Order: sequence, then C-alpha cells, then structure tokens
Amino acid sequence: MTLVATDAIVLHVQDYLESSRIVRLVTREHGVQSVLARGARKPRNAFGHSLDLFASGVAQFTLRPGRDLSNLTGFDLTRSRMALAMDLDRFATASALAELALRFAHADPHDEAFDVLGRSLDEVAASPAGTSTVSGLAAAWRYVAALGFSPTLDRCCACGSEVAEGLPVPFSHHGGGIVCARCTRSVSIGRDLPADARSAISAWLADRVAPATDDLAQRAHLRLLREFLHHHMGDGRALRALDGWEARLRRPA
Repeated sequence: MTLVATDAIVLHVQDYLESSRIVRLVTREHGVQSVLARGARKPRNAFGHSLDLFASGVAQFTLRPGRDLSNLTGFDLTRSRMALAMDLDRFATASALAELALRFAHADPHDEAFDVLGRSLDEVAASPAGTSTVSGLAAAWRYVAALGFSPTLDRCCACGSEVAEGLPVPFSHHGGGIVCARCTRSVSIGRDLPADARSAISAWLADRVAPATDDLAQRAHLRLLREFLHHHMGDGRALRALDGWEARLRRPA
C-alpha cells in the first residue's frame, strides 16, 4: 500500500452505500483512478464541497496493487469550475471531455494530456452561455492528440506524400487521416473532408484560433470526431456523453 498525493480532476461521482461516494479521477502521475471517499455524503465530512464534478485539486489516496478502488484520504481544492454547471451547453461539452478521459486515459502518467484537459475545461467554463461547442471541439482534438491519436492532416496517411491545401480531401478513419488521390483505391474512405474543416482542425491541433464556424459546420465537426473516436480509439461501447453533446447541438434553437 502506497500513499500518494497528485494533481487530479474529478470526472465522475456516484453515491455509495449510505454515506460515501465513489469518485473517478484523472491524475497527473497515475492516470484515471477510482477512489472511495468515505463519509463524503455526511453533512459534516472531510471533503466539504471539494469533490464537485470537474473540480481540480490535489488528491491524496492509497494505492493498493491489484485493487480497483483506492481510499481517498484528502482532496485540496484548487479550482471548482462551477460555471460548467450553470449552462447546459458548457455542461454537455465538459461531460464529453470527461468521457474521453475516462475511456482513453487509462492508469498511466501523462502530463501533457492532463494539462490539456485542465486548460480545456477552463476555456469551456469561460465561454459565453450557449457558445461552448467550438471551444469543446478544439479541446477534444487537442486531447486526442495528447493521448497519441492525432489525425494526419498535411500528408497522406497511406503513402506519406504531401497533400495540397485548399481543396476537399478524402478522410480515412481506419488510416487515421487524409488520403491522396493515388491512394483512394487502396485505403478505406470514411468521408470527404472540406478544406475549411481541415484548416479548422489543423488550427485547433496547433492551439491556434480557427475561423468561425456556423451551426451546420459544428455538427459536421462533431460527426467527424465521433466517427474517428469510435473507429480509431473505441472498443465498441457507445460514447454516450459525446452522442448527447451531438444530439443537443442538433436541437433547434
């Protein structure tokens, strides 16, 4: 048994028995961890309101080899991000990002992915009400890239040749990127990627501001992201928060 203290973000909370909670954290040094917060539901408890969804802090818990659930002994809150719960669009966006971490971060250290997620949640929390989709799309692609699954957008994913910008290009989910004209018959094509969509994703991955996108383009971006994740990173299970985010965007204003 090892007592550790590490930067952490709360991704999921569920009640357990009469007075406790099971908390899913993504941590800097130990990836995704499930911890038991004993007594967290009592009116007076050691955690107070620090274990709110999407909160950041320093978590102290015991690691036990071979055990799926560790004991959370403390959580020192550093950022609460209450604004994410004050707008449905921000909450849906943040929930989709949390789902990506829960499904794909695993129990491995990854400083870059942890920092990207924390900064992305801050950006979504700061976005005006009803306008968080673009921030969320940029965050999702950056997080996917930080986990090592960045799509190839400047060269053909099959042969490696450069592909000129400014024109629609085929995109292969299986190959993980765009496809040149010579390779379209040998690579499975998922959809055509418009030039402006390719430019936007490239800008997001490079941490630049992309040109403005309308609602129709945002829905197309979400479909592409969902298809890429299901094909390239998924395990056959639905990404319900991501699907819910997309469904919310389809609703009329």
